Amino acid sequence: MAHQSIEKILKAYFVKTNGATAPFSHSLSYLAKKAKIYEHFSEDQQLFIDMPEPLNIECRSYG
Repeated sequence: MAHQSIEKILKAYFVKTNGATAPFSHSLSYLAKKAKIYEHFSEDQQLFIDMPEPLNIECRSYG
């Protein structure tokens, strides 16, 4: 649940600051970098964002 919540926040921030559709990605690091906010995070915050990445398993099937 935490991963999804952070993902939604990052996507909302991206839309608010860029006025464009958020990238189609579930990678928190990628979303934070695309939103140009990752570099403003402290080292601890970056580690926190990077931590759940391997735990997020893509489970939707398109096709």
